[in-house]
Amino acid sequence: MIPEVHPEFQLNGRSLDHKGLMTVAYSYAKEGELWERQVGDFLLNWLDDFSYHTVFSSGSTGVPKEYRLEKKHMINSARMTGERFRISAGMDVLCCLPLSYVAGKLMMVRAIELGWHIDLVAPSKNPLDKATKRYDFTAMTAYQVKHSLDYLYKSRKIIIGGGPVDEALVESLKGRHTRAYHTYGMTETSTHVGIRELYPNHEEFFTALPRIKVRLNGADCLVVDAPDLAEEPVVTNDLAIIKNEKMFKILGRTDNVIITGGIKIHPESVQNKLSKFIDNRFFISSEPEKALGQQVVIYVEGEEIDLESAFAKAKLDRFEKPRKVIFVKQFAETHTAKVDRKAIIAKYGNK
Repeated sequence: MIPEVHPEFQLNGRSLDHKGLMTVAYSYAKEGELWERQVGDFLLNWLDDFSYHTVFSSGSTGVPKEYRLEKKHMINSARMTGERFRISAGMDVLCCLPLSYVAGKLMMVRAIELGWHIDLVAPSKNPLDKATKRYDFTAMTAYQVKHSLDYLYKSRKIIIGGGPVDEALVESLKGRHTRAYHTYGMTETSTHVGIRELYPNHEEFFTALPRIKVRLNGADCLVVDAPDLAEEPVVTNDLAIIKNEKMFKILGRTDNVIITGGIKIHPESVQNKLSKFIDNRFFISSEPEKALGQQVVIYVEGEEIDLESAFAKAKLDRFEKPRKVIFVKQFAETHTAKVDRKAIIAKYGNK
């Protein structure tokens, strides 16, 4: 199928039909910087006559995986987002995510399908600082939001994806004059399937988008039934609790659970408790320990600092408190600017 271009679609202030967008895509792919070449490559693939588009996961939880997403499913996802956030044709949106991965690709698909006026900027940690207008909608990572707090007013609505959002970040959103939402999704479903508002209202549970239902399997992992986005139910590795078939809360990944002294510890929960008291980037992991089986380890980016006060203020349980602190001068990152935990642990762990 060749996707249609909405008659009100604009890219960087230019109205473009299918032919005009193909011309821009060729220019980006041939002459642009790396991030622009990624834009061009995506557009050339999106506007071809294949029924699917090939994407790769970020690789933050392992080796990047290849997926073939049906274009009709990606278009369905775009329409769901437009309906949920009431972003209609002619509204101004900003894309500051790389189009090498699905989150950035879907921003462009939404714009083409729904007739948005989309501006593209090079992905960076503070993409709003030089913006000269106030956008109606922007998608960002938690890392970008953390470094853009003073400029969040430049977008009326912001969705935050790509991983957990900790309490410290939620607290920092207060008074920023933007509506902020946390999204939950995966590559297989063309980005988000659930939304929770962070500010001005704060919701603990995600609510599934229309025509999507959730349930738990025997291992208490979330299963997503989204017939408009995937042919089969998607079984995740995310431990969750559910209120009903539409509302759910993520506890953490099943493959991240630490069993120390016979007690199950969710690293995401410990990170959330510590987030208000450690300014550096950090993450919780584990390593083998004879008496306990596993012990909790914290990796911290930057120079060595005393963390005992942070542990005390966070009121960590006995088994949650890290028994080992590993300082890393600079964290390795994936292509999507996520902390590459596996690479860091492989290099610095168990020493």
